[in-house]
Amino acid sequence: MRRRLLAIYLTLLAAVLVGLTVPLAMDAASRDTQMMFMDRVNDTVRFASLGETALRTGHTSALKAELRQYTALFGINAVIVGRDGNPILASQQDLDLDRGVVRSKIDEALSGNRSATAAVVWPWRREPLVVIEPIGRGGEIIGAAMTLSPTDHLRRATMRSWAILFSQGMLVLLIGLMAASPLTRWLLRPVHELDATAHALAEGRFEERVAITSGPPELRRLVVSFNAMAQQIFVLIERQRAFASYASHQLRTPLAALRLSVDNLAPEVRPAGWSDHQMVVEEIERMTRLYDALLAFAQVEAAAVEVGEVDVAQTADARVAAWADVAERAGVTLGRVGAASASARVAVDTVDQALDALIDNAIKFAGAESAVTLMVEETAEGWVDVHVIDNGPGMPQEDLRRAVEPFWRHPRDQNLEGSGLGVTIAHALATASGGGLELLPVEPRGMDARIRLPAASRPAGEDAPRS
Repeated sequence: MRRRLLAIYLTLLAAVLVGLTVPLAMDAASRDTQMMFMDRVNDTVRFASLGETALRTGHTSALKAELRQYTALFGINAVIVGRDGNPILASQQDLDLDRGVVRSKIDEALSGNRSATAAVVWPWRREPLVVIEPIGRGGEIIGAAMTLSPTDHLRRATMRSWAILFSQGMLVLLIGLMAASPLTRWLLRPVHELDATAHALAEGRFEERVAITSGPPELRRLVVSFNAMAQQIFVLIERQRAFASYASHQLRTPLAALRLSVDNLAPEVRPAGWSDHQMVVEEIERMTRLYDALLAFAQVEAAAVEVGEVDVAQTADARVAAWADVAERAGVTLGRVGAASASARVAVDTVDQALDALIDNAIKFAGAESAVTLMVEETAEGWVDVHVIDNGPGMPQEDLRRAVEPFWRHPRDQNLEGSGLGVTIAHALATASGGGLELLPVEPRGMDARIRLPAASRPAGEDAPRS
């Protein structure tokens, strides 16, 4: 961002300098040309006045000598042309008067027109400056006086003026460049601090704050607002953590005591009330399972993310072994395929908890005589994918999208045990690691719960998959 800001600043500064320097350079060339033109006009008018007398009387020797002396002193050629446009007197022999600009000026003067102004002499133009004055009286034109001034000195003076302007512009640009570096640092210091603190908050370091006292007032106000927001988030998360900790210590004991009391009442229950007693026991068990699921979800949402490198394939093997007995009792074939080793950068205890939730759902909802397969693979884009695939009844695409919502359950599964938080917890765990969870249909039937995690070799900070 600093380089882009510098580039914009210097581009604008250069554009302003060009916008100022170019008109000044053009004005300098025009001014020098007009000064030289006015000086030559006076000389030419004088020669025209002398030339009229010389041409009418025929005494041209004195004028010819003066023309030569003028050229010797100033290096400027002077010419007196007759009515036919041919030179009568010239300060130098073999002058070329047939060049386009010279001949056109002679024709204009013999028509009675004076040199009103001169075109700007640019450094790349080498034609002489031509000033011509008609010779005549009372509307009768008998000739013209003309001066042809070399422009070498004028062009060099223009180049010097331009060089000075260019040097001044480069000096201003250099000063601007020297001032731009501390200026951009001053402007962007709060932005860098905000960026660093935002990354710290994203990594779970909620106590981090932006400590900045310099920078533009608008950014300083933004820093104050950001710190207030971070403090509020910190307080809310601490309250959530405190609630999860409090619930884990306070709610489990009353439920256990209630279950113990109900069990102690079992011998006293009459046959007519036995079904009600069993219903109470089942409700207590359901409340316990629901509480455990809610507590797990709250802990996942509130916990700070501590990322480490985990071999996902080994974790998948361990979870398959742990759930083997449960799958066997449910009549489900549980297996594992794919890569023998695949390292991912994940939050602590993410993979095993997420797989437990997904394997439990797959065994529960796929049904007896079905198969649940865990597949681990590394993608070319730098992800580690863990698939929990079953060949059960599956769900429509719309229901697959809703399955990550807390407490959502498919209508056909309402009578089965569960809290409706298994997939939600797995999704939260995967997201906490910078990955995601996606539920996909399997042909001809079944469901693929895919956990996507960043591979250990993947550069940090790249976008996580959408889920």
